[in-house]
Amino acid sequence: MLRVLVVDDQFLIRSGLTALLGAAPGIEVAGEAADGEEAVRLAAETRPDVILMDIRMPGTDGITATERILAEAEAEAQARAGAGAGAGADGGDEGTGRVRPKVLVLTTFDSDEYVFRALRVGASGFLLKDTPPDRLLAAIATVHAGEMLFSPRALQGIIAAYAVPVARDPHPGLAALTPREREVLGLVGAGLSNSDIAERLVLSAATVKTHVHRCMSKLGVSSRAQAVVLAHESGLVTRPS
Repeated sequence: MLRVLVVDDQFLIRSGLTALLGAAPGIEVAGEAADGEEAVRLAAETRPDVILMDIRMPGTDGITATERILAEAEAEAQARAGAGAGAGADGGDEGTGRVRPKVLVLTTFDSDEYVFRALRVGASGFLLKDTPPDRLLAAIATVHAGEMLFSPRALQGIIAAYAVPVARDPHPGLAALTPREREVLGLVGAGLSNSDIAERLVLSAATVKTHVHRCMSKLGVSSRAQAVVLAHESGLVTRPS
């Protein structure tokens, strides 16, 4: 059963989403939050698989809440790994059945800047609140599977407009990457899929998936989209020929 936490400050929208999800097969509503602070608390208590997150809310907004939720999940995962629990390839902690939540941002604001800010802190996808129910349910399944909810072309356009390469103080995790992992991360940043990278580097898809997972683990990023942003900001993007 896929467990979803619904976060929105508007009662009618929150209750509508809850009703939709409650009627969908294979989905359980883990909880409802009316603001960012409550979302952070409920995410820690209920451990949802996916969080539907509003952006603009009183007090702690959705982007800040997303950053805090994913940072706390990553810190816990690292602590468990240090204690010998380890982490699974799907973002779960082996032996506990717990997963790092995937965040799907819902908003009425069709703004590339909001999309980029959400991506930068680790959101896995972005939808407008007037999205049809069937597409919303499909989107939840997509981000839960670890995929991005953006077309590569749209993602590249957003990043090209807002990402600024970092000249100093690079991400500390970059030093831990092997040359091959840095190469793979650059290709991920260029928008290539795992199968495209495998073909380009003459590797198996499974090997590429392993490299991507290790990159994300070493960099402490929560989604492939966040890895794309980091690759651009770190100057690692390799343009496909």
